[in-house]
Amino acid sequence: MRAMWKGAVTFGLIYVPVKMYAATEKKDVRFNYLHDKCNTPIRYTRYCPYCDEEVKNEEIIRGYEYEKGKYITITEDDLDSIAGEKNRSVDIIDFVDMQQIDPVYYDRSYYLAPGEGGNKVYELLRRAMQETGRAAVALITIRSRESLAIIRPTGKALIMETMFYADEVRAVDKIDEIGGEVKLHDNELKMAVNLVNNLSTDFDPAKYTSAYREKLHEMIRAKIAGEAVVEKPAAPAAENVVDLMSALKASIEMTQEQRGKKQRASKAKTRKRKVAEK
Repeated sequence: MRAMWKGAVTFGLIYVPVKMYAATEKKDVRFNYLHDKCNTPIRYTRYCPYCDEEVKNEEIIRGYEYEKGKYITITEDDLDSIAGEKNRSVDIIDFVDMQQIDPVYYDRSYYLAPGEGGNKVYELLRRAMQETGRAAVALITIRSRESLAIIRPTGKALIMETMFYADEVRAVDKIDEIGGEVKLHDNELKMAVNLVNNLSTDFDPAKYTSAYREKLHEMIRAKIAGEAVVEKPAAPAAENVVDLMSALKASIEMTQEQRGKKQRASKAKTRKRKVAEK
């Protein structure tokens, strides 16, 4: 895997050279847009209506609209001047309890690996956070753009997650439908808790896959092979549930049956493995 950025994490007088790698990647199928008459890919142009001409990339600059139709221009030098000398640094501001951070603040995830000569100090930082149960709040500047981030230990590595600033997260109390008084019966709550317990399991991310993406790949392969794409009939729409207690009871019975099947299958698999080992 190729590093997308190289720099250093600093806290106090400690300097930790690091390399940054993307921790995630999108697996979405990407389409090209074609002209329906000839299947030729569409070309998008950058056009200036004032000059009535196509504009080259090198002729495009940044502008900020401060009034309707009025702009100031912003150059790379302008952005560099406010970034200062922190263009390749991750500056730790505080260490905090991870449990205090609402996941709504997280944006993107990156792995941090030790840079040249930084193995020991990298491990020192990782172990210190692991032992204290703390994560680092940091500011990172990449290509003149400053972002808030959290650095935390995960296994033998450090992971950095860029974050939204507080004023970028919308307050939930702005949603009128949330927070009103709702009366619940004790039996309803008890049965809902039972249903949650019946569906509870250890988190295994590999268990969850995109059925839509798999069907899309199947359709694409079929089209490439010249096969007809067969549409499956839509599932019947679910009826409105009027009796909440009946729905909870039926759901609990269904999940208990499913859990029982899984347990029996697991025991059978274990017995087969023990027989094979003998």
